[in-house]
Amino acid sequence: MERYNPIKIEEKWQKIWEKEQTFKAKEDSKEKMFLAEMFPYPSGAGLHVGHVRNFSIVDVLARFYSQNGKNVLRPFGYDTFGLPAENYAIKTGISPKAATKNNIENFRKQAKRLGYYIDWTRELNTSDPEYYRWTQWCFLQLFKKGLAYQKESYQWWCPNDQTVLANEQVENGHCWRCGAEVEKKKMKQWFFKITAYADELLAEIDSLNWPEKIKTMQKNWIGRSEGANVKFEVAGKDLKIDIFTTRIDTICGATFLVLAPEHALIPELTTPETQAQVAEYCANAIKKSEIERQENKEKTGVFTGSFAINLLTKEQIPIWISDYVLINYGDGAVMAVPAHDERDFAFAEKYQLQIKPVIENPTEEPCFHGEGKLINSGEFNGYSSEEARAKILEKLGAKVAEKKVTYRMRDWLISRQRYWGCPIPIAYDKNGEPHAIPEEQLPVVLPEVSDFRPDKTGRSALAKAKDWLKVTINGEEMTRETDTLDGYACSSWYLWRYASPHDKNAAWDQEAIKYWEPLDIYCGGDHAVAHLLYVRFWCKFFADEGYLPFREPVKKLLYNGYINAPDGKKMSKSKGNVIDPLDVIDSGYGADTLRTYELFIGPYNEDAAWSTTAIGGVYRFLNRCFNLAFNQSERLPSDNQTAQIRHKTIKKVTQDIESNNFNTAVAALMEYVNDLYKIGVHKTDIVVLAKLLKPFAPHLASEILESEQENDTWPTYDEKMLVSDSVQLIVQVNGKVRAKLEIAATDLQDEEKIKTLALAEENVKKYLSGEPKKIIIPKGAKLINIVA
Repeated sequence: MERYNPIKIEEKWQKIWEKEQTFKAKEDSKEKMFLAEMFPYPSGAGLHVGHVRNFSIVDVLARFYSQNGKNVLRPFGYDTFGLPAENYAIKTGISPKAATKNNIENFRKQAKRLGYYIDWTRELNTSDPEYYRWTQWCFLQLFKKGLAYQKESYQWWCPNDQTVLANEQVENGHCWRCGAEVEKKKMKQWFFKITAYADELLAEIDSLNWPEKIKTMQKNWIGRSEGANVKFEVAGKDLKIDIFTTRIDTICGATFLVLAPEHALIPELTTPETQAQVAEYCANAIKKSEIERQENKEKTGVFTGSFAINLLTKEQIPIWISDYVLINYGDGAVMAVPAHDERDFAFAEKYQLQIKPVIENPTEEPCFHGEGKLINSGEFNGYSSEEARAKILEKLGAKVAEKKVTYRMRDWLISRQRYWGCPIPIAYDKNGEPHAIPEEQLPVVLPEVSDFRPDKTGRSALAKAKDWLKVTINGEEMTRETDTLDGYACSSWYLWRYASPHDKNAAWDQEAIKYWEPLDIYCGGDHAVAHLLYVRFWCKFFADEGYLPFREPVKKLLYNGYINAPDGKKMSKSKGNVIDPLDVIDSGYGADTLRTYELFIGPYNEDAAWSTTAIGGVYRFLNRCFNLAFNQSERLPSDNQTAQIRHKTIKKVTQDIESNNFNTAVAALMEYVNDLYKIGVHKTDIVVLAKLLKPFAPHLASEILESEQENDTWPTYDEKMLVSDSVQLIVQVNGKVRAKLEIAATDLQDEEKIKTLALAEENVKKYLSGEPKKIIIPKGAKLINIVA
């Protein structure tokens, strides 16, 4: 009797697949299927079981479509730039380049141990100069069109370390490294003008075959608001404050204005009496993150000492500053209508400011934010909110108020004052004007440095590479940009590079793009907004420039849930509850068991808790599959006995994979195996089982198919074979089930035969004393009611 040895079987097939380059893709006449998971970051910890779930979903689909005759491309790559590698370098002295190389080798080794359907000849690495050469080219195309530009922006700054900090490096207002209290510093930064595509990005969301929650998150992130821009005059000063509001119908109820602490007019609005309090408040406020400032907690603020004029009521209203107003939304200032806005209401109550209702309130709540008929609004009383908006805009006139559309989404800040990133291909002349590095000089390669820390002015370590900084463009000596690109820039175009990863002359080959793109299926568990929004933005831009023949990069998105610890908590190294997939494989379970378990554990798009008991059950299932194939001494002489369950299983597994119900597909295979153990097994059943099993447990399935000398072409089902030859009828006596009848389907219409068979059942006779009073067989029902 042969024993199931997954490690031995898996080693064998992994060697075969690598030697024969089984999964290498090339363009041909077949219909294509391009699948990919989101770029993983190759950390020093290597793969974790969350990666396995994500990668295994893509693998099931890659193998399924390959078995169905599609020309499948499933490449792989690594998102390698970023803070973790740089922080590791600062801590250990090991360069990010060397650490990244080791991490990739480890990741690749682990992925190969899992037996994935991957074309390793198309492997990408964002920190490879041959890759980021074309990231820089992408930047330059945006720069040429004015969509990559500079402006001043606030950054976190550690005064002790004299360095810029990323958001992740600020912990409760303090530097993660030295604990010093941080501050905000204004610095010139690079941005991509994603807002130029805001309307199109929003308009096409509903047409995407993406999960609704992801589409909703993108809509909210873009945050389109239709309203009006109103200019409020400042009493006694030649100043006007721009206010954006979506509710100009409530302007008569505006009893004060509120400015963000960063607002440019604050110095001119602050009176000598309030100067000290205003300066202290603003200094403290800008230390808080936007998330902290938007939390639903007690409102704080400070009065500037100045007043604005409500142009409709002619009343003077105080101008306040509060951190609940954000500088990057609207114009960084709001007209506060406390009777009809909850945040304004809370602020007014705290500082005892006027609350004036101007919309009829049908509720008993003191603050009503709905629309309705206007009150306390002079000539606009009685108008509906919709009517009043048009009337008020007309009354104020275009010089004071005009319709405006704003977006919650800001332009994409893409410069980082860090070493380990893609160098920005810009140089500055002696006047500080930016110039594009000529394309023939790309890539601008990261220089080797010994100290990876930013310098004392907040510039990246690149500022210390004195020789590297110098560059000549058109005969003029210039100085290179020392900022590097946000990692999201590197991952915004890799889907197109996959089509021709070794092209030396272009970021992507046009013919390859026409064949493989757009991506058919994309799978991930992160980046619901940022990456997925940025890749859509770049796709539309490069389509406009004639480089792409489509405007949406991803046809179908699968968003998988996390694998949590057995207690339901998130796995993390600090909690000591991380499960290493190789530990699971080497414990004897093997890769097939791990892959199948993670797909069986529950619906792919929901979080699931790891269970040692459940993975043991999956191993036993695969062991039973092995025994059916290799240790069954006798096989059925005909496959007729198992035909119905076989065709039923083929249909179920096929439809479940197509609808991404991977857990129920595995359950159907388990049920099929149970049936075969009861009924018996024919060669046909073994072959079909192996073919259906291959997307989940490819090593074992390949071993079975080889032994049966069969290919892996996906089996088909016959609808006629799904119809049963027999039907089961329930027999009740006085409303209680007493027997079950198995009759030929052709006898369903023969009531007399059914009655005779039912009355002949021994368990029915026990409950009858003589002839039954009545026998009822409802039409179409598989039920017999006998009244004794």
